[in-house]
Amino acid sequence: MIFKPIQLSQKKLELQELSADKKNCRHFGPCGVGKKALYLNSFYIDRRFYIPYSAITRVFKRIAMSQGGFSHKGIFATIPYLVVEYDNGKEKQCTFKYEEHVDQLIAYLKQERSDIKYVSAAVEKRLKKKERERTARKQVTLSVQAKESLEVLHDAKAYLEQKPELSLELSLSARKKRVFVCSSPSYRWVALAITLLGLVSLLYGIFSIVSHRGFAMYFLLFGFAAIFTFAGLSVLPTARNNKTAVMKRAQNAQDAMRRYLESQPDFPLPACYAHPVVLERMCRVIEEGRSSTVSGALDVVKQDLRALNSSVEVDEEEYEEVVAVKAMFLNEDYR
Repeated sequence: MIFKPIQLSQKKLELQELSADKKNCRHFGPCGVGKKALYLNSFYIDRRFYIPYSAITRVFKRIAMSQGGFSHKGIFATIPYLVVEYDNGKEKQCTFKYEEHVDQLIAYLKQERSDIKYVSAAVEKRLKKKERERTARKQVTLSVQAKESLEVLHDAKAYLEQKPELSLELSLSARKKRVFVCSSPSYRWVALAITLLGLVSLLYGIFSIVSHRGFAMYFLLFGFAAIFTFAGLSVLPTARNNKTAVMKRAQNAQDAMRRYLESQPDFPLPACYAHPVVLERMCRVIEEGRSSTVSGALDVVKQDLRALNSSVEVDEEEYEEVVAVKAMFLNEDYR
């Protein structure tokens, strides 16, 4: 272990135990999930800190919107964070480049540690209130058919939750595919032009240093070079960000889910929609008396998702659900 992780909590691991755990921890972006501790990044160094699970009370995702983020006019749309609460109220926030890495970390950690809460205290309070409202809307007496449908959906959800990484990849790949399909090809040419401009600025800045052409100009040119280069590289086609790779990832996710469902021939959803959120929304439809059959509940869920567009305002929890599954339905044209 070249750099010993810094202890954040009052509780700690012995050096030998810490070294082995960090070495074998699973990486998710700049953070890591070990068997005995969670490893968190500093601004510059990945997995620089650690907190034993015995000190952790909550781990959840936080999304920050830059100015203009909701209107898509800001420079950066969203900034994903992993937030860890420990030692009775202390908090450590870690910045991630990709939101999917936060989702993957939390999904994996849920499998390993069921004793940790995965929403903030404020969200937990809102969820309890929302659950009470949903309970009030539920049918007092359900038909036999409705009860049988609910049992099928609950069993299906439990089966999917045994392999949460499959549903997560299905959602992430569908969202990636949707963004790629809806993006104009001209954006990539603009990105290429910006990147080339950044490289030219960088080369000219180096030339200015060599030829002693002024001190202030160095910062200006290198600053522009960094801004243009990184702004361009975020959307340029790469080995993982091109049409072939994106489409293949989406197809592979569906194929993996299809193979997993082969042992469940009566599974109530096609592989392309097999996500716990879809099943949960179908359960609510039946409990609220809007349908009594599985197929009818799926049709109602499709109608609800189709009705949600940029002009409809939803709360944070509803937004998370819609983001997770709507792209899957859009890609299949709600078939």
